[in-house]
Amino acid sequence: MEFLTQSHFIALCVGIALCGIFLVMSLWNHWGTKREFNRYKKMLADKLELEHRHLAELNKERDRLLKESESLRMQVSKLNERTDNKTQRELEIYARAEKQMMINAPGFAPAWEIAKHNSQAQMQEEERGNGISQRIYRKLVGGTPSNVQALPAEAGKNGATDHAA
Repeated sequence: MEFLTQSHFIALCVGIALCGIFLVMSLWNHWGTKREFNRYKKMLADKLELEHRHLAELNKERDRLLKESESLRMQVSKLNERTDNKTQRELEIYARAEKQMMINAPGFAPAWEIAKHNSQAQMQEEERGNGISQRIYRKLVGGTPSNVQALPAEAGKNGATDHAA
């Protein structure tokens, strides 16, 4: 053992000891990294599971809201099919169209107001019993129908009774 002297042996032992220390340190760090990696994997799995549950709940809520929305849409369409609601809706459409025409068409507003006033006056006359159909009925049958009574304002305005008509 001539080539292995005492100084070489000491250096070799120190080298082996350093390798052992570095090996233990690297294994310790490897195990620490492995523990941390496993912890991250578990956290990621938990997070994915929570997100999956949350997404499933959101999908259930969305489906419920879609069904509720469809149900409400069907109820609205059923209610719109009723004649009184159709009339109310049509009246609302005409009111909105009238407003739009009064804003957009400068010559439309005065003519519209006159036509509306004339129509209102005709409706009042018909409600009082002076409509064309009531006059024809009185001429053919004679007298005033029992359910229509002449108003005092009408007699003063016309200056005549129903028999003269």
